[in-house]
Amino acid sequence: MKALSARGRRLLLGGLLGVFSILGAACGGDAGPQDFLSPEGPVAERADGLWDLTFAIAAIIFVIVEGVLVYTLVRFRRRAGRPAAQFHGNTKVEVVLTLIPTLILAGLAVPTVKAIADLAEEPQNALNVKVVARQFWWEYEYDNGLITANEMHVPTGQPVFLTLEGQDVIHSFWIPKLTGKQDVVPGRVNHMQFEADRPGEYWGQCTEYCGLSHANMRLRVIAHEPAEFDRWMEDQQEPAAASVSGRAAEGEEIFMQNCITCHAIQGTDAKGRSAPDLTHFASRGTFAGAMFENNTENLKAWIDNPEAVKPGALMPDYGLSSDEIDAVVAYLQSLE
Repeated sequence: MKALSARGRRLLLGGLLGVFSILGAACGGDAGPQDFLSPEGPVAERADGLWDLTFAIAAIIFVIVEGVLVYTLVRFRRRAGRPAAQFHGNTKVEVVLTLIPTLILAGLAVPTVKAIADLAEEPQNALNVKVVARQFWWEYEYDNGLITANEMHVPTGQPVFLTLEGQDVIHSFWIPKLTGKQDVVPGRVNHMQFEADRPGEYWGQCTEYCGLSHANMRLRVIAHEPAEFDRWMEDQQEPAAASVSGRAAEGEEIFMQNCITCHAIQGTDAKGRSAPDLTHFASRGTFAGAMFENNTENLKAWIDNPEAVKPGALMPDYGLSSDEIDAVVAYLQSLE
């Protein structure tokens, strides 16, 4: 057998490294927070079941086709004293190769269309939440009037029915472990549903390019046991503290002078709706489209220059001094 050339050896080595890299990635341990192949709710599990069925059929077809191809290449190859066999215009084979994929796709369409139809209906005893997508954050309005942002809290074991609306450009809502994707289109109302099997935090994000901070338009779904969710809901319906003192009081005054056109804080003069409702801001784990951990350092950087830490952010820089920023941070951290 003729020895491989240097170029052939490099290609072979590159191919082997590629194969081993793919195998190594496939054998990873812990699933990522947005691993859609690890569903944790009935809606996601149903979609995963369709994926498993489709993949299994595709894998079988791949093995059959590649097996026939390899057999044909070996069986009918050129040999000493015999030219390679050529095949042209076999009508029966062409008809069979057209009918088989058609029947397979028609068969797959039945469970797929049924799943789409079932998931488009509002489930019984569902928690209704209106989702409003904006650059670059999410607003959630519960059917009892509670409004919050970026972090959606839900009870386990209860269907959640979402009404999706857009305010500026096209976005797409996705919580990989709980449900599929759904576009959010301005001027159009879409719906989707999900259900969380167990308590925990589920990550998601916008999956439709919507501007400079598209990749920073994230979200969190936090699932609670039903009793714990009820307590959270009761706490969130309370207005902000009637009065604050010290640095927080200074920050409240600065906030009311600069931020109430956009932000709302229930129980105060802040009634804006174009930016997140901050009534219980300190109870949230993240802010700015669930991009930053809610802590003092990140808050200071955000208020000081939003555009610098989140490109394309529509929040203006009011040019506050370091002392004023400290006061505003103290006020926001009092909003529990």
